[in-house]
Amino acid sequence: MCERGVNLDHSTMYRWVQRYAPEIEKLLRWQWRRPTLTSWRVDETFIKVRGKWAYLYRAVDKHGNTIDFFLSPTRNAKAAKRFLGKALSGLRDWEKPEGINTYKAPTYAIAIAELKAEGKCPEANLHRQVKYLNAAFNATSSAHDIFVHQAAVYPGTRFRVL
Repeated sequence: MCERGVNLDHSTMYRWVQRYAPEIEKLLRWQWRRPTLTSWRVDETFIKVRGKWAYLYRAVDKHGNTIDFFLSPTRNAKAAKRFLGKALSGLRDWEKPEGINTYKAPTYAIAIAELKAEGKCPEANLHRQVKYLNAAFNATSSAHDIFVHQAAVYPGTRFRVL
C-alpha cells in the first residue's frame, strides 16, 4: 500500500482480509462451481494437516472433477451434514445431483435424511450405499493417492501436493 501512497499498518490490512474475504468468496463462489452431472461420489479420507490428523471430505462427479471439499477434525453425522450442506448450498434446483453415492457409513444416511427434512436436499435425491460405485471415485482421480499421502494444507492458501 505504501507504493500507492497509503500509509497502513499490517494489522489493519490483516483485519480487512479477515473481514472482507468471506464476502468476496460468496460473490465469486458461482464462478468456481462447474456444471455437475447427475450423480456425485462422496468419500472421506484421513490426512495429516500441520501435524494433526483430520478428515478430508470430498465430493466428485463421475469424471473425477472435484465439486467441493471439507476438512473436519471429526468423522460423524454432524460433519457429514455440514459438508453436504456446504456442497449443496447456492446450487439451483437443476444443478443439484439426482443421486449421491457413498459407501455404507451410516453418517451419510443420517446427514442426507436431515438435509431432506430441512429442504436443502431434494426429496427425489437417491442415496446409493454401494461400495463398487465409489470404486470409480478412487480410479478417476489419478492424483488421489498422491493427494492423500503427500498433501499439505496451509491456512489462507489451497492444497499443495508435495
